[in-house]
Amino acid sequence: MRTHISSRRHAARGRRDRGQTAIEYLGWIPILLLIALAAIQLGIAVYAVQQAGTAARAAARTESIDNGSGVRGGKAAMSDWLADGTDIDVDSAGDEVTATAYVEIPSLIPVFDFDRATRSATMPVTDR
Repeated sequence: MRTHISSRRHAARGRRDRGQTAIEYLGWIPILLLIALAAIQLGIAVYAVQQAGTAARAAARTESIDNGSGVRGGKAAMSDWLADGTDIDVDSAGDEVTATAYVEIPSLIPVFDFDRATRSATMPVTDR
């Protein structure tokens, strides 16, 4: 008789524990989503920094060849979705042109606000 009671308790406990694993997995989903969003946000930030460098180099190169079109050339070298929130300053000093690009870093999570990515480039002025 003792064996029969023991097996019944074991079976009842197994039925109760069956949903526990699913609930434990559900507890991990928000943490995994947060990690995934952080990884995507990091990728966007790195891409924005890379685009700032591209815009600064293109703006300085364009301005050194054709005076007055550096900002337009810098924005044309960037991805369209980042170019709208980008400011480019061009400074001609003597025989050099320095361009600085300021790119807004988009945020996936509205609570977080990031500084702008900033990159500068200097090019020699060619004969005009």
